[in-house]
Amino acid sequence: MNLAAIQLHDSVFASRQKTGHDVTIPSCLKRCRETGRIDAFRLQWKKGDPNPPHVYWDSDVAKVLEGMAEMLMIHPDPAMEKELDELVDLIVSAQRDDGYLNVHFTVVEPEKRWSNLGDWHELYCAGHLIEAAVAHFQATGSRKFLDAMCRYADYIASVFGPAPGQKRGYPGHEEIELALVRLYRTTGETRYLNLAKYFIDERGADPNYFSETEKSIPRDFLSNRQAHKPVREQEQAVGHAVRAVYLYCGMVDVAVETRDCVLLNAAIRLFDNLSRRRMYITGGIGSTSIGEAFTTDFGLPNDTAYAESCAAIGLAMFAKRLLDVTNEGKYADVLERVLYNNALSGISLSGDEFFYANLLEVNDATHEHGNTCKKRQAWFGCSCCPTNYCRFLPQLGAFCCKAAEKCLRIDVPAAARISTDAYEVRIDGNYPYDGNIAVTIERGGSFALALRIPGWCADWSVELNGAPADRTLEASYLKMTREWKSGDRIALKLEMKPEVIYPHPGIAADAGRVAVQRGPLIYCLESLDNPGVSLPNAILPPVPEFRMGKAAGLPEDTVALRCAAKAEFSKSDMLYRKTPPQYGRVDLCFIPYALWQNRGESAMQVFVRIAPAAF
Repeated sequence: MNLAAIQLHDSVFASRQKTGHDVTIPSCLKRCRETGRIDAFRLQWKKGDPNPPHVYWDSDVAKVLEGMAEMLMIHPDPAMEKELDELVDLIVSAQRDDGYLNVHFTVVEPEKRWSNLGDWHELYCAGHLIEAAVAHFQATGSRKFLDAMCRYADYIASVFGPAPGQKRGYPGHEEIELALVRLYRTTGETRYLNLAKYFIDERGADPNYFSETEKSIPRDFLSNRQAHKPVREQEQAVGHAVRAVYLYCGMVDVAVETRDCVLLNAAIRLFDNLSRRRMYITGGIGSTSIGEAFTTDFGLPNDTAYAESCAAIGLAMFAKRLLDVTNEGKYADVLERVLYNNALSGISLSGDEFFYANLLEVNDATHEHGNTCKKRQAWFGCSCCPTNYCRFLPQLGAFCCKAAEKCLRIDVPAAARISTDAYEVRIDGNYPYDGNIAVTIERGGSFALALRIPGWCADWSVELNGAPADRTLEASYLKMTREWKSGDRIALKLEMKPEVIYPHPGIAADAGRVAVQRGPLIYCLESLDNPGVSLPNAILPPVPEFRMGKAAGLPEDTVALRCAAKAEFSKSDMLYRKTPPQYGRVDLCFIPYALWQNRGESAMQVFVRIAPAAF
């Protein structure tokens, strides 16, 4: 992952990256210190002391460290690098002689090491530590963290496997699978790929490890952990949404490295089920707080949605992997949907407040459930989401394109400069608020340039050096292969008009409602922009006519949408009555969903009622 090759300068992602450097990473570091997560690696906790290190604390610190390392690749910062180096020394000092590294099971319950794989996150924490070590090596060239995690991975490989005396288990919370492949790609050591493959192959196999070894498991435990059947036989996205997409990422990685078409096809099948039947229009996944899980096809409630921020990040990772394997635009469509909507809604513009869950409707009747609330919070007892943003924000550029030596594939045309040994390309424009995109070759060469035409775009045009260019598409990409010269320029125009999106009739929660979309952005009503309007009672006309405008208190480039509509009301205080409702004219203002709840607590609604056309 060469993050330094892609320097963003757009108005959305680049500003989020700057805030990530200036605010998100420092604030999460501060919280990790305040809550004892960092000092826990000093191994000074004793029985009877308050605040025992939790089983997942290691992963929170690891994600912040990974984010620091990746941020250094795009934003060199000597002070941050020094602090990262000191933290790495602390973490490595906590490693045991046999290679084991987990604070909770070193000082709190050492006798319970590897005794509850289903719930206790040891392998999950190991995965995040491995990812942090790889990022640290890539950013600094230092091997001290990487070598320590190689020792840990070697120890894990001695504990788990099919040989006599080894545990035939696998993680309850997936993550180590993709981390081990990342370690293999960095070190070239095939034993790490083999261990990742073992964890993938063993999951759900007969005899089932969780059923046979950890027998006191609750109902639906196996499906919640994606261990109800072997992964190659799974057909539906089930269980805990974050665990699921992390598993699917590992499946793709192992399939690519071992050329396992059956495993890759299983991942594609699961992606299709997820994206066609179990994904919110915002790119959110996981529709219930009970088990933080998927439910059924089209089971997508709005006011009790879960749509965890970590799940959105995981889905972006999954879609990006399948996009890189297949070069098919359908994966980029989902990736872009997630990036500009659910993923960014989970973090405030200020960079230090977060949603754990991302509702699609908030009103006076909305109840809090789990970590979901109507207002972002600075931290959570389980703070996987805030710390995940530390590493997600530096990666935004890598989600936008794939810069290989012989081909530059532009998936999300955010303004950026992309530099490799083979070429240098600049993308200009105000995407996602404007569909006029300019691609300029600043240093030429012989390579292919592939431009995605998004699935949401109904009309588009393209010019090369001022003349109309060929419009032939391959899997939604316009591919141009030539000897590029410095100064060559492509002008791509994507029609970006506001439109209503009709949900599948199987989604009961959205019956009689539509969503509003412009380009890749899903819009919502927020009560701050619509004073005096009860959002559930707002009704769009059968053919809405939208006007573009501004919304106070949001970033300057933000495009708001306005529309003349009606709102239902009643002069009676009767709970039920025989008289029909009355309607008044209103002018509705829609803002991008990702920006809601940045100006104070507010009601919000994505799906809005629409008047039916005459029968």
